[in-house]
Amino acid sequence: MSRCVVVVTAVHGPHARFLPEAYASLCAQRLPGGWEWHWVIQEDGEGDGVRPYVPEDRRVTFRQGRGGGPGVARTMALAHAEGAYVKVLDADDLLAPGVLARDLAVLEGDRGLAWVTSRVLDLLPDGSTAGFPGDPEEGVIERGDVLEYWKANGFLAPVHPASLFVRRELLLALGGWMALPASEDTGLLLALNAVSRGWFSREVGLLYRKWEGQVTGKAAHMERGEREARMAVVETRARALSRLRWSFGAAL
Repeated sequence: MSRCVVVVTAVHGPHARFLPEAYASLCAQRLPGGWEWHWVIQEDGEGDGVRPYVPEDRRVTFRQGRGGGPGVARTMALAHAEGAYVKVLDADDLLAPGVLARDLAVLEGDRGLAWVTSRVLDLLPDGSTAGFPGDPEEGVIERGDVLEYWKANGFLAPVHPASLFVRRELLLALGGWMALPASEDTGLLLALNAVSRGWFSREVGLLYRKWEGQVTGKAAHMERGEREARMAVVETRARALSRLRWSFGAAL
């Protein structure tokens, strides 16, 4: 694998206007010598509204495809760049300074860890930020810990999947993001933790934009019947992976 961090972004028309800010936060990152990043922007659809916001940069690839939701778009993005690691960056979010180098240092320093998440701050419309209560202590997240917390706390994960940095090989082995209309990133996080240990960084790694067009803020996201179905399949998959008694670290 090349010494490259593949940054994947799913986007559709209403979110495209935020891409220049996401790009600026990516350009501000500094990686160790010999490492580089490659940003793959995958449109969830084939319209004309996204391309004008895509920066002209040899390190940026833009692709379009049939609409299937953010999980499908992110997974399709993996076909357009190769690298040892994958970093998630949603189109309307911002990377915090230094996060790529910190995430990389964790996984390069310990082959027994498969993924990293970071502290996340909400970015409010007035430009201020707000933290989340209950962040865990910095350090290793043992196998199964995410599912246990998620189940006991109303389907809220202890760490934020939008901050994920993961070994590409394991991400592909698990099939990428789940084929769900929402919660596809939480489903991936629980699947990863079912077979591998991760790390949580207390340093801020992501600014998570809150705005009126946010998909997770819409009523459909919380429709009871669909939400219960999503949570059921997310949990069932994680438990099925756990019962296989295979672990990422044991395969090294």
